[in-house]
Amino acid sequence: MADPTPWAAKAAALYDERYAERYRAHDDGLADSGPYLGFVAWLQRVCARFTAPAEALEIGCGTGRYFSALRNVRTLVGLDASPAMLALAAHPFRADAITAERVTLVEGDALAHDFPAGSFDLVYSIGVLAEHVPLQAELVGRIHSWLRRGGRFAFSTVHPASPSVPQTAARRLGSALLPWVPGSLHAYLRDRYLAAGLYADEPYLRALLADGFEIESMERFVSEAHLHCLCVARKVNR
Repeated sequence: MADPTPWAAKAAALYDERYAERYRAHDDGLADSGPYLGFVAWLQRVCARFTAPAEALEIGCGTGRYFSALRNVRTLVGLDASPAMLALAAHPFRADAITAERVTLVEGDALAHDFPAGSFDLVYSIGVLAEHVPLQAELVGRIHSWLRRGGRFAFSTVHPASPSVPQTAARRLGSALLPWVPGSLHAYLRDRYLAAGLYADEPYLRALLADGFEIESMERFVSEAHLHCLCVARKVNR
C-alpha cells in the first residue's frame, strides 16, 4: 500500500475506533433522515443512467452507509483511509438490502492508492471530496484513468456559500473583491475562497472537469450540515 498523504493520515487518526463506533451508531438512525434519503435518491438516479450492471468504486466509503442505496451495480469497491471505519463497513447499515453481487473493502488513500486503468463504470463519493479531501486536478485525473470510456464520476462537495463555512471578515472581503480583481490576483483570491479545493462551487467544477469529462447534471442540495453541490460527470476521451 502506498504511503498515505497528510489528508489520509489525518482521516485515519480522526476516525479511530471510538469515532467509528459513534458514526456507525448514527447510521442506524438514518431510516427517516430527509438529507440521507435525499442523497440515496440522487445516487439511485445516477445508477439508473447505466444500461447494464456497473462496476463501482466509492471513495471514502466510511462504514458503508450508502452501500444499500446502489442499484444496477454488479461489484462494489469501498475505499477508505480509516481501518476502524472499514472494520464496521464489513457490517454496514441495511446490509440485507445491498444488491451488489460482491463488495470489496480496501484500506487506502485516493490520492496515493491506484487501480488499473478502466476498472470502473462508476466512481462516486458523498461527504468526502471538497469537504475532508481537497478536490483538485490531480485527483480528478486519477479518477478519469480509473473509469472506463463513458463511465461516470458522481460526487458531492461543500459549496463555499454554505452557512457551515465560517464567514470571517477576510473571507467576506475577498468574496466582495473577486468580481473586480483581474488576472493572478483573482486566481489567488479564488483559491483562498475555495480553500484550495476544500470547497467547490459550480464555476470551479466546470473548469476542473473540462478536460476529460462532460457534466451531465449539477444541482444544489441542503443537508443537515452543509449546502452541497451534487455533480455527475461522464468520462469522454481527452
